Amino acid sequence: MYMDMVKAKMSLPGRVKIFDTTLRDGEQTPGVAITPKEKLRIAKRLDVLGVDTIEVGFPAASPGEQQAAREIKELGLNAQICGLARVLQEDLDAAINSEVDYIHTFIGTSPLHREYKLKMGKEDILQKAVEAVEYIKDHGIVAEFSAEDATRTEFDYLLEIYRAVESAGSDYINVPDTVGVMVPSSMNYLIGKLKKELAVPISVHCHDDFGLAVANSLAAVEAGAEQVHATINGIGERAGNTSLEEVVMALIINYDVKLNINTKLLVDTSQMVSRITGVRIPPNKAIVGDNAFAHEAGIHVHGVLAKAETYEPLMPEIVGHTRRIVLGKHTGARALWSKLDDYGIEMNEDQFCQVFDQVKKLGDKGKMVTDADLKALAETVLGRAQKETVKLEGLSVLTGDNVLPTATIKLNIDGEVKTAAKTGVGPVDAAINAIQSLVSDTADIELKEYNIEAITGGTNALAEVFVIMADKEGNQATGRSTVEDVVMASVEAVLDAINKILMVKLI
Repeated sequence: MYMDMVKAKMSLPGRVKIFDTTLRDGEQTPGVAITPKEKLRIAKRLDVLGVDTIEVGFPAASPGEQQAAREIKELGLNAQICGLARVLQEDLDAAINSEVDYIHTFIGTSPLHREYKLKMGKEDILQKAVEAVEYIKDHGIVAEFSAEDATRTEFDYLLEIYRAVESAGSDYINVPDTVGVMVPSSMNYLIGKLKKELAVPISVHCHDDFGLAVANSLAAVEAGAEQVHATINGIGERAGNTSLEEVVMALIINYDVKLNINTKLLVDTSQMVSRITGVRIPPNKAIVGDNAFAHEAGIHVHGVLAKAETYEPLMPEIVGHTRRIVLGKHTGARALWSKLDDYGIEMNEDQFCQVFDQVKKLGDKGKMVTDADLKALAETVLGRAQKETVKLEGLSVLTGDNVLPTATIKLNIDGEVKTAAKTGVGPVDAAINAIQSLVSDTADIELKEYNIEAITGGTNALAEVFVIMADKEGNQATGRSTVEDVVMASVEAVLDAINKILMVKLI
């Protein structure tokens, strides 16, 4: 609503191009090295995704970089294939020999770069920039020029060098916020001033040192920038670059700007790059993170189930994601009923309350209840004996190195409390032996089968125990329990089966 009110004051271009630099700046992420074969895989995926330009690397860096650029070019992709080059003859020749159709050349322009890195004067830097652009254009290749550290360069000099490369034939002029020092208002102001002075399309390359790369890129587009540099998952030097998936969806949803991106492939592309680079996607990562469309709080889930837009700015399917209702201590009854309904699990109000209570208790312990956990909990409750003749009153176990495993069990058997302590090969065996000794007067029941499974990973995973018990008369029953403690789960499963057998005897 408010966005519509201010759009009229913006200088939004009709279409924005996406310049993907995952294979170049993204690979400069500390600890990341992408093989030539992996570069080809990512390039193919980026092309299907619909990026306009793929910066495939820095050809002068190594023969392998040149070969990878050449092989990607030979794929015949729809995207333009770009190589990075300093304004040095050897860099430019390496990029040209890689047969790319787009060269992104750069040189530092800020006082810091001039004095400490390049040790060059303004005129020499300007001359180098112009000569590089002219050389690229003499070879019939698309040229993009970047004034490295542009956002810390004096505006008069920045404009002078941009005008010079524009006259030399540069097809794009890139404004890099090399160390991410801009804020949206200053980026908007800078791009707005440059747009009034330059005729060629302006591109922006923002870094995320202050977490503002996406915001600064959007501010640049508001001022008329026609191209945005970005990387999948925002990977890159230091804190990274503009996140492609975030800036793309913001441009489409919030600005109604036309892009060439197939947004349904964003999540798959994000996950592919994460697997290849080894850079994990944070669960709370916007658009593509596991929690991007996950809801736990009861109020939120209530709203989402009634109408998704109440707590979602876009439908998850648009980006190739799925909505998740997460169960934990904030879960409301409506969310749990919805989950059970999704899996076709029917239960009465009392059974539901038992499951709901267990979910809340697990949540209070800091555990997120997974779908697999929920199914196991529901199966346990649904299969529980309707009448408890034998109830657990207390349990303690002693075990360890050079200690004979011992279990002490206190049971309420039809109103009478009994206690027994037994040993075994382990705490579970000891506990079951103690139970059998206590119920032997009521029924001679023995364990026929015992199975245990960890529902999910981790040391706090729920343990699901399934047992089959039988008496001398041939009555047989199954028992199941799902709790965090293996011994407790085993005891509850055995008692559940015993109660079922005793119910049969009473009929």
